[in-house]
Amino acid sequence: MIKLSAFIAGLLFGFGLLLAGMANPGKVLAFLDLTGAWDPSLALVMVGAIGVAVAPLTWARRQSSSLLGRPMQLPVKRELDPRLIGGSLLFGIGWGIAGICPGPAVVILLTGHWQAIVFMLAMLAGMLLFTALESRRSH
Repeated sequence: MIKLSAFIAGLLFGFGLLLAGMANPGKVLAFLDLTGAWDPSLALVMVGAIGVAVAPLTWARRQSSSLLGRPMQLPVKRELDPRLIGGSLLFGIGWGIAGICPGPAVVILLTGHWQAIVFMLAMLAGMLLFTALESRRSH
């Protein structure tokens, strides 16, 4: 049941990305182009997503287990640190250069576009590099 619910959630997420235009790098880059032909429509998508998420997250904070009986695992860290800020900057720079982020990249990958393949390979290389650096850091 857990895998089925994860699969359904992934399908809904992917459909939402397509419907909102988040899987269209041109639309994302137009949203990020504040001094040119700015397209504010993705801001409405983000505000809508926050609005939809408020009630479930409020409910989840009060629960010790999920609807499927698993332990509730919500983030507890609240402070900013250099690693969080650095990671956020890297994510934002990559988003601005490519016009896509990891979720939409998976959706676009299914279309076979070579840019999505390059993005995914670069993302996986970054994840491997992070894992190697974290391993060295913990030793």
